[in-house]
Amino acid sequence: MDADVTDSAGTPSEPDSPAGGEAEDRATEGAGGGTDADRATEGAGGGTDAETRAGANGRRRWLHWTALGVSFLLLVAAGAGWWIYRKLDDNITTDTGAAAELETYEKERPASIALDAQNILLIGSDTRSGKDNRKYGPDEGTQRSDTTILLHLAADRGSATAVSLPRDLMVDIPSCRKPDGTRTKKRFAQFNSAFELGGTACTIRTVERLTGIRMDHHMVIDFAGFKGMVDAVDGVEICVKEPIDDDDALLRLDKGLQKLDGEQALGYVRARKTVGDGSDTERMDRQQKFLGALVNKVQSNGVLLNPTRLYPVLDAATKSLTTDPGLDSLRDLYDLVRGMRDIPTERVQFLTVPRQPYTYDPNRDELVEPDAGRLFKRLREDAPVSVVPAGAEKGDREDGALTGKNDGKPDGPDSPGPTPAPTFTGSNAAVGKCE
Repeated sequence: MDADVTDSAGTPSEPDSPAGGEAEDRATEGAGGGTDADRATEGAGGGTDAETRAGANGRRRWLHWTALGVSFLLLVAAGAGWWIYRKLDDNITTDTGAAAELETYEKERPASIALDAQNILLIGSDTRSGKDNRKYGPDEGTQRSDTTILLHLAADRGSATAVSLPRDLMVDIPSCRKPDGTRTKKRFAQFNSAFELGGTACTIRTVERLTGIRMDHHMVIDFAGFKGMVDAVDGVEICVKEPIDDDDALLRLDKGLQKLDGEQALGYVRARKTVGDGSDTERMDRQQKFLGALVNKVQSNGVLLNPTRLYPVLDAATKSLTTDPGLDSLRDLYDLVRGMRDIPTERVQFLTVPRQPYTYDPNRDELVEPDAGRLFKRLREDAPVSVVPAGAEKGDREDGALTGKNDGKPDGPDSPGPTPAPTFTGSNAAVGKCE
């Protein structure tokens, strides 16, 4: 045996041991200290060289398969993530027709004044097309803007102001392209007829002429999309002042704090004739309060920061969402939402443009000036706007007049004092449910 040979226990032999010594050692081992017993012990767990190598190989194989398994799971997760992204992205409908129409009239559109501020026109369509919308009435092939809100996001994303534009407001509507390619004539008419006759582009041009504010983006959502978002956040709690029984809105609610599911929420924001005084004014007030409660629910539940909660909301919203090309991807919408998620609820404000019954028809509305013009100017310049609840003390509210609050501009040497910010009747998302 060579001098460098290793014994069965894995210990190197003495290099100068004679052959006879080796034989003697083997005899001793065979008598009981020996290799057979050792082999038995090793077989039980001590391990021979071969078995040690086999164990090492087994561990390597286990690590190899574990690595492959982890890699596979990562690929599956990445694939699922990509599939989810593509699904949500493909849900969104791009309003290319409106974009082309607006491009035609680019020269007449107002310029953006406040960089980084965003003005988005939110349109709630009462279309009956599609199986989910037919239950609310026959599909006559037309749609009206059941709700229209001008959403202003401050440049510093420190506030959001949502201004409701009454559907019955009498406004100047420009000549617009109809779906069949013909054009309407300029007219002075009810605001929501702009959407019915000329679609989104006509509504945007009408709003821009009315306010002098350039719309950076727009979104149109139908009944099904609204219901889906409410259900996706597991309902929204709202204070019902009086019992509601409205067959047209498919709604029955008791008085007090109620948790509304999607169907009930849609009925609540649509109900008109059988609730309160039956006016569109009161309906807009309910819409604003509900949207405030929805914002509060989304923020308090951490939906915007939790992918598993955010996905069903996005899925419901995007299925029934039509936007301009600048907001038609999930990335665009995510960037928009991310910029809003840190806005304090008390700085998410809702109000209706100052208006009163139209002089020649009390069933229509007209703007109250100069209050409406003052509001539009503040939004156009991204200046602060404050709201107070209806019924506030006269000293706090003078029909859109001054409140003595500083708008942030420094006083000049000859300045009479800070420029006060106008205050309007409205609410915010932090208002309690049944105070």
